[in-house]
Amino acid sequence: MEWISILTGYILGSVPSAVWLGQTFHNTDVREYGSKNAGATNTFRVLGWKTGVIVLLSDMIKGYGAILICERIFSLPPQDTVLVLTGATAVLGHIFPLFAGFRGGKGIATLAGIGIALFPLSFIIILGIFLLVFLSTRYVSLGSIIGAISLPFVSFFIEQNQNPQIVVFTIIIAIIVPMTHRKNIIRLKKGTEKKLKITNNKN
Repeated sequence: MEWISILTGYILGSVPSAVWLGQTFHNTDVREYGSKNAGATNTFRVLGWKTGVIVLLSDMIKGYGAILICERIFSLPPQDTVLVLTGATAVLGHIFPLFAGFRGGKGIATLAGIGIALFPLSFIIILGIFLLVFLSTRYVSLGSIIGAISLPFVSFFIEQNQNPQIVVFTIIIAIIVPMTHRKNIIRLKKGTEKKLKITNNKN
């Protein structure tokens, strides 16, 4: 049962929303433009806000759906270790998608969906932190990094979530997200990171 749930997470995470929508409706592979990333942020930049919103919601649903489906089908208790691993593999699937040549995005939207399912209060607070940083700087990457680093502290001290698997999971997120944003961090230091400017060129 455990391996089926974990595999389900990876398969759902591997659905490349940005790639499929871009190729189907715009004849464009977003991985060839902008940051060359198959995520919502790059979709906003390359394909415009309409497709960007759809990709954002789709990627969040992947994470949320992986947790919800496995929780219901296998009757798992909230925040069960198997659910945490299922969420982790959903993110792994987004970053290395089976259905898109293992070239995906950075997993932030998918992580958001997992956050809603596993620790909703912490997610709301982290979303507030992200929006505060993003609206004041227009850097999605900076908001994502600061939000991820804040997550273990918010989850442990504010939501008082002391489940060992959740503590470990949030710490891993705080480590992995900055790692997947290494190039962004370099550009932020150099002052060359691009602010989010939503276009309508391909809509």
